[in-house]
Amino acid sequence: MSGPLLMTFNAGSSSVKIGLFSIEGDKPERIAHALIDFRQSPLTFHLVEGKTAFDVELKADHADHLTDVMAETLDWISKHYDLSELTCVGHRVVHGGDEFDGPVLIDDTSLARIEALSILAPLHQPQALRLIRAMRQVRPELTQVASFDTVFHRTNPDLIRRFALPRALHDRGIKRYGFHGLSYKFIAAELRRRFPEIASGRVVAAHLGSGASLCAMLDGKSQDTSMGFSTLDGVPMATRCGALDAGVILHLLQQEHRPVEEVEDMLYHQSGLKGVSGGISADCRELQASDDPHAKEALDLFTLRIAGEIGRLSMSIGGLDAVVFTAGIGENDAAVRTAVAGHLGWMGLTLSEEENQKNAPCISTPESRVKAFIIPTNEERVIADEAFAVSNGKSGA
Repeated sequence: MSGPLLMTFNAGSSSVKIGLFSIEGDKPERIAHALIDFRQSPLTFHLVEGKTAFDVELKADHADHLTDVMAETLDWISKHYDLSELTCVGHRVVHGGDEFDGPVLIDDTSLARIEALSILAPLHQPQALRLIRAMRQVRPELTQVASFDTVFHRTNPDLIRRFALPRALHDRGIKRYGFHGLSYKFIAAELRRRFPEIASGRVVAAHLGSGASLCAMLDGKSQDTSMGFSTLDGVPMATRCGALDAGVILHLLQQEHRPVEEVEDMLYHQSGLKGVSGGISADCRELQASDDPHAKEALDLFTLRIAGEIGRLSMSIGGLDAVVFTAGIGENDAAVRTAVAGHLGWMGLTLSEEENQKNAPCISTPESRVKAFIIPTNEERVIADEAFAVSNGKSGA
């Protein structure tokens, strides 16, 4: 395929999703996507083009050798696409703090500003920075653009963002930021395109995946969200605890004398569905297949907290017109959606079980006062659109 190309990188704490887009007119169109999971050994590059997929074992065998990994990855992609036509790379960066209110062209100055925010996201920000630097070494001539997960929530009122802590801490940046903003930006745009009468109203979107959060929107703008200062906050997740009494942390550190590193690992990697189930699984599908009562309890807690957060967020926007389920669990797990809705009947939410089982776009009954939708998210689309716009001088921070 000839013509200009654009590539996106969506870095997680232990993996990176890659999207390859062709530039057709003024809009990028995805033509392939790939995944590198750094937990795998040997390290494998998984590429999907249409209905064709293949795996390539990489010689570079560790995330610490990211420049070598990216050089080898681009070499393999170049066997299928003319990467001499690659003009721009877009990166998902988790934390933009109060530094950025939109996507930004990456240069030495903006890179230093992004790196300074690593203290706010120590598990995610460094990985994005390593990818940016690796691409700078492998293809230094390429334009690179950063898209931030926090930007969508910059419309949250200051009162929503504030903790009841000494004011000096708030002024130093200890406040609620919110995350999954690229996903919510896509959902807001899809609502305007597909359900405009709903998009202008009071909507809570539930991004339910390995990481999970919810966002309350008025007229497509974020007003409140479940995640706060960190990606630990809000509802329980696959392995993360969600909202937690700060006294628990003090107890573990002061009374049980646990090392900080052990507590951090527990909160991020040993809690959530995995922890409550007693280590059975962090995967909803495996928990649903288990007869162990601890598996059921983990799912019950997960859906109870999601429903409770929908109730709280509805207060922030003065009511509720619609709920949108998205991300891996939200889009595909009918049982989780049924359980969440079961707690919200008092709000006027009733699901059509037939439509819910089919993962249909609208899963509420016609008489349901609160509507329910399933909208597949596409963070890579947002990254690509923002990278294309910034690289063409149309927007920035």
